Amino acid sequence: MGRVARKKSTSGVYHVIIRGIGKQILFEDKNDGYRFLQIVKKYKEQQEILLYCYCMMENHVHLLICDKNMNIDIFMKKIETSYAFHYNDKYERVGNLFQGRYQSEPVENDTYFMIVFRYILQNPIKSGICTIDEYLWSSYKEYANNYSGITDKEFAIKHFNGKNNLLNFVNTLNNDNCLDIKAPPIKDTVAIDIIRRELNVKSGTALQNFSKKDRNQSLKLLVAKGLSMRQIERLTGISKDIIYRATK
Repeated sequence: MGRVARKKSTSGVYHVIIRGIGKQILFEDKNDGYRFLQIVKKYKEQQEILLYCYCMMENHVHLLICDKNMNIDIFMKKIETSYAFHYNDKYERVGNLFQGRYQSEPVENDTYFMIVFRYILQNPIKSGICTIDEYLWSSYKEYANNYSGITDKEFAIKHFNGKNNLLNFVNTLNNDNCLDIKAPPIKDTVAIDIIRRELNVKSGTALQNFSKKDRNQSLKLLVAKGLSMRQIERLTGISKDIIYRATK
């Protein structure tokens, strides 16, 4: 069976996600992050792509782009190929770095543009990592601090009727649900290894003996690593209510 054709955007605007194969970490250090941004900048200019916002997470990346010339496939292929070459060479690995084809969805109206824009930039806070303004690897800082980076800011600022309106909207709590990563759930055997490795414990139940502060930070970390709340509850003996309050 052939591949399902991608939906084309009449506006030229797309929400795009690329993810590491098997939840492979994409950025081991800051230099990797800076290298990825250099690559995106190079090829967005080469392919005449506008980048409205981005967010680079540990094992996946969100982009909100405008592609008027139907160059998105070339753009994404060049980014993935170039960064995979860098990563594999640096860490002496071989094989694919990214999981299959990139995911994309058309953004066809003004309202959904605003929702996707906020959804992308709120990834760090919804993943329990840090506040939006503390996160280094997104275009939020470029908008908030008038920082000159790789983002094409003029359209979004005009769309929101000014920078202050844009920032206020992005910082508003919500339950937005946009294109998301359709990854298989983590198996319990893998989740147990993650708990032991990340928390330096022999068993998940040891988390019950952590101080409240350390426990909550650890719960946020496990959620950010992809463990579900029910899975954490099952493997640590900590109630789902406590996990929810710690990670919301």
